Amino acid sequence: MSLKKLLLAYVVLQAACANGSSNGAEESLGSSREPTLVKTNFMTGLQNPWDLAFLPDGTMFYTEKCRGLSMRKTDGSVVRLFGTSGSTLVANDLFCEGQSGVHGVALDPNFAVNRLIYVYMASNLSSPRTNRVVKLTLSQDLSTALSRTDIVTDISYKNAANNWGGAGSHSGGRIRFDSNGYLYVTTGDNHNGPLPQDVTKLGGKVLRIDTSGNGAPNNNFPSGGDPRIFTFGHRNVQGITFHPVTGQPYISEHGPNHSDEVTRLVAGGNGGWDPKPEPGVTCADNYCGYISNKPSGIPTPMTDLEKFPNAMRPTVVYADSQGMGPATFLTGSKWRAWEGNLAVGMMAAQRMDVFYLNSSGEREATTTATLPSARMRSLVMGPDSNLYIATDEGQIWKVEPQ
Repeated sequence: MSLKKLLLAYVVLQAACANGSSNGAEESLGSSREPTLVKTNFMTGLQNPWDLAFLPDGTMFYTEKCRGLSMRKTDGSVVRLFGTSGSTLVANDLFCEGQSGVHGVALDPNFAVNRLIYVYMASNLSSPRTNRVVKLTLSQDLSTALSRTDIVTDISYKNAANNWGGAGSHSGGRIRFDSNGYLYVTTGDNHNGPLPQDVTKLGGKVLRIDTSGNGAPNNNFPSGGDPRIFTFGHRNVQGITFHPVTGQPYISEHGPNHSDEVTRLVAGGNGGWDPKPEPGVTCADNYCGYISNKPSGIPTPMTDLEKFPNAMRPTVVYADSQGMGPATFLTGSKWRAWEGNLAVGMMAAQRMDVFYLNSSGEREATTTATLPSARMRSLVMGPDSNLYIATDEGQIWKVEPQ
């Protein structure tokens, strides 16, 4: 049997083991009550916008991968706050390489009082270079970034190209606060085979930290592991969001050439990704992420339930990778049948899927939003209950349900 046929057969079997799994979009529930979407261009001409965050009055903060953090005021004017030359606070250590640069942004839960904002970025302050989470203090009128504190300095970074991709690959980089005030940070595997299962290092993980960068209580991190680790065994988590009622964290994870996954996180959980070669197997650069790490030739599983029977089971599996990226829950009654359900951007497929979830958080059905094709890099709910989408094509869309 060819490797391609083996891959498809094995992934279908893996999907069957995951509750509520799917192989692509299918007929949705309550289709007669699904919203009609009206998309307008909120901003254009940007340089690789990566993430967004809003104040209650509609002020929007956004990152551009190779420039930094900016603010769009409600009158439409823009202030460059932090990053390259022209920003109010220049980060001379910031660099942009491959998939890396400035990624996620998150507002402090007490922003109205302390004016703190957090950014994930690639930095050359360390040798070797790393990804970092930095905390910025803004001026009273929010027009100036006054100071910077680096609260996580040692997130793994891919410093050199290898057989599987260039430097800067697989950095993760989404950051989000939960309702308890803890910051979740997603990181990538850097095309490094042992990294996702190495609990002493921060690559291929989801971190949960306080606003000083310390591990949050009850992380249940593995024995001998870094206390900042919440879950491990991940490939390159591009989306993290929280159920609007239960607060349950969900991630959306980009597969290799198979098995995009949506997974509900459990403290101390293993995502089951282990792309290092098993005994008797040889892979270039000791990374078998796109081929097989097993003597049998079965493709390396995204969630290896044979090796890790207690791994977190994905609630959604796409057997053929759609390039799963950002995720958010849709909130507000004008979303009609989609209210409280999970929206995920598919970067390679250039579409947005909506997953209907039941009361147990399992996927019941999937529908595809009627929107123009684009590589959707960020999905964020605005204070107006509209969805804002940043695209790799340099736009930020406002999507209003009707």
